[in-house]
Amino acid sequence: MNAIDLNARASANFAQKLAETQALLKQAALDYPPANPGAQPGVTLACSLGAEDMVLAHLINALQLNIGIFVLETGQLHTETLALLERLKATSRTPVQVFTPVKEAAIQFVKREGVEAMYKSISLRKTCCNIRKMEPLGRALAGKAAWITGLRREQSGARADVPLIDTSDASRTKLNPLANWSWGDVWFYISENQVDYNPLHDRFYPSIGCAPCTRAVATGEDFRAGRWWWEDEAAKECGLHTSNTSALPDRPEPVEGLRLCSKRLRQAQGDRSKA
Repeated sequence: MNAIDLNARASANFAQKLAETQALLKQAALDYPPANPGAQPGVTLACSLGAEDMVLAHLINALQLNIGIFVLETGQLHTETLALLERLKATSRTPVQVFTPVKEAAIQFVKREGVEAMYKSISLRKTCCNIRKMEPLGRALAGKAAWITGLRREQSGARADVPLIDTSDASRTKLNPLANWSWGDVWFYISENQVDYNPLHDRFYPSIGCAPCTRAVATGEDFRAGRWWWEDEAAKECGLHTSNTSALPDRPEPVEGLRLCSKRLRQAQGDRSKA
């Protein structure tokens, strides 16, 4: 059995969830156009190459939206993930930008702390994440008014309150179009639309990051149990979704259209619950 066989179970209201996700992505493309003709889109997808982000990349391409896609190639990704990246680059209508760490910074960190520094302390692990993820993220988001992620409320307790539209960071808006999707919804979409995915998912890797920091999960463990498994639960984030990006280059963000879109979606959900 593969990940589709095990997980593709859509929610009863999946059609509505999908319509809402499509509406949010369309509105984002309208609200965050390129700053000037020929420039990059004002909104971009941070694609981890995990199942959720492959769904979002597929939607962006299928809807032919002017939304960018970028990948952080940390230099520590699994060979399966790198192969998927090459396939995505070859098939995506939207060009896929790849951002890598500053080579000398990564080399010096390994020379100073060793190749297994991430296991020595939380501080060293987070330093590694800063070099390999956070600094490249800053370059990826430079000039962007908004970014899109595959965060879902079901992924962990720390993400249980993830909003569809997050304006808590003054520098740029963060959009989470799959916030209310279940794991079964994600795999149902993958199955129905023949979306390419990382074969590590077939080997019980629900959450996939850098190779040294990711393992398969056992029955009964939560989605992110295989990430930084040697650390306390409260520490298990790399910083991409916990840090304020206000220090990164920014531009004004026209969020009113998205707020109205979100309001309409909430009203529609309320109307259905009353029916």
